[in-house]
Amino acid sequence: MPLSALTALSPLDGRYRDKISRLSDYFSEFGLIRYRILVEVEWLKALCAAAALDDIPSLSPSTVRQLDDVVRDFSAIDGEAVKQIEARTNHDVKAIEYWLKEKLSDNREIAGVTGFVHFACTSEDINNLCHAMMLRDARTQVMLPAVDALIERLTALAHSTASLSMLSRTHGQPATPSTLGKEMANIVHRLRRQRARVAGVPLTGKINGAVGNYNAHLAAFPDFDWEKFCRDFVEKLGFEFNAYTTQIEPHDSIAELFDACAGLNTVLLDLDRDVWGYISIGYFKQKVKEGEVGSSTMPHKVNPIDFENSEGNLGLANALLSHLSSKLPISRWQRDLTDSTVMRNMGVALGYSLLAYDACLRGLNKLEPDPKRLADDLNANWEVLAEPIQTVMKRYGIDDAYEQLKALTRGKAGINRESLHGFIRGLAIPSAEKDRLLALAPATYTGLAEQLAKRI
Repeated sequence: MPLSALTALSPLDGRYRDKISRLSDYFSEFGLIRYRILVEVEWLKALCAAAALDDIPSLSPSTVRQLDDVVRDFSAIDGEAVKQIEARTNHDVKAIEYWLKEKLSDNREIAGVTGFVHFACTSEDINNLCHAMMLRDARTQVMLPAVDALIERLTALAHSTASLSMLSRTHGQPATPSTLGKEMANIVHRLRRQRARVAGVPLTGKINGAVGNYNAHLAAFPDFDWEKFCRDFVEKLGFEFNAYTTQIEPHDSIAELFDACAGLNTVLLDLDRDVWGYISIGYFKQKVKEGEVGSSTMPHKVNPIDFENSEGNLGLANALLSHLSSKLPISRWQRDLTDSTVMRNMGVALGYSLLAYDACLRGLNKLEPDPKRLADDLNANWEVLAEPIQTVMKRYGIDDAYEQLKALTRGKAGINRESLHGFIRGLAIPSAEKDRLLALAPATYTGLAEQLAKRI
C-alpha cells in the first residue's frame, strides 16, 4: 500500500499527523539532512575564514552567499538526491559530503576547497551539533509555546474560579475546603517551574575528531590552536562547548533535557487525572460540540476523552523520554552505535508530548464549572468544620479538643449545621469566638485560597 495518513504505521504520521506535523521540520529525515548540510557548510566557511590556516583559500562574499543559499534553499528534491547517494555508500553522513561536493562543483572557487568539506571530522562531529540544533529549535519554536498555551489557559481558569469554593478530598474523603481556582493555581505554579527547567537546560556540542583529541586536525596543521577554534565554532552555533569527549558527545545534556520534559509531563498527567475526577463528580461540566458522539450506545454521555487522550500520550512520551535519558549517556568504550538508532526517535517522544498538550488544552477549553454542584457537595459535608472548631478550642486551652471533635464527627453520618452549632454553643470559649465559629460554613472556610489563586 502507498504511504498515507491511512496506511502509516505510526499514529503520529497517520491519525495525529495534523496535530504534530510542526515537529517534522526538525526531527524528520529531511530535517536531519538539512541540519547536517548547515553544519558542514558552516564548518567549511569557518575553515576558509581562518587566516592562520594558510593552505585553505579564503572565499569571496559571493561564494559565501552561494553556500548560504544551499542551506536556505535545501529542498525535498535535494533530500532525495542525498538519500540516493546514501543508498550507494551505505553511510548517511558521508552522503552529505558527496552531495555538497557535487552541488558546489560548478563554482571554481568552491571547487578548490571542497576537499575541506568534512575536514578532520568524524560523523558524530556533525551529528551531535545537528541533534543540538534540532532540540534547541523545536524546544523554542514548538514545545515551549505549546506549554505556554496550557499555562495561559490554566492561569485564566485559576483567576476566574478563584472564589469558587470546593470540597477538597484527601485520601478520596471529604477534607478542608479550597477553591477551584486555587487547585488550578497549584498546577500553574508547578508547570512554570517545570517549564523553566526545560527552557534552562544548556545543550552541549563538540567537533574534536575521531576520539575527541584533535588527532587528525593536528596531523594536518600541527601549529594551529584547534581547541580554541573548535570552541569558538560550537559557541557561535549557540551551544556550550564540551572539551572532554570520546568519539561522541556523551549526550548528558540531552538526557537532562528529556528528564526535564518528563517532569513537566508528569505534572500534566496529574492534572489530567484530577480534572477527569472533577468531571466525574460534577464539579466541571463539558461544553457540548454539535455533531460529536460520546458513546456508541449511550446517547447521553459526554466523555472526558481529551484528558484521557492526554494521559495516555503522556505515558507513551515519558516511557520514551525515560529510555532516551537513561540510554543516551552510555556508550561502549570510545564509540558504539546504539545511540544512533535511538536518537532517531527523539521526535517521537516529543511528538507524543505535543499530542498530549494539544489534547489537554482542548479539554481545558471545554470546561465549565458547576457552582450548584460544588455548593451542594460543601453543604453535604459540614463535618469538615471539625478542624477549625478544635483548633480554636486548643487556642483557648481545651486540652482534649481533638478528641471531642473526633468523638462527635469521625465516621458519623448526619453531621450538619445544627449539630455543629449545638456543640459550639456549649464551648467554654469567648462569645466573640463562638460567634465567629457559628458564622463559619464549609463554603467560607477556605483560608487564603482565593488570594493565592488570584496572585498566580
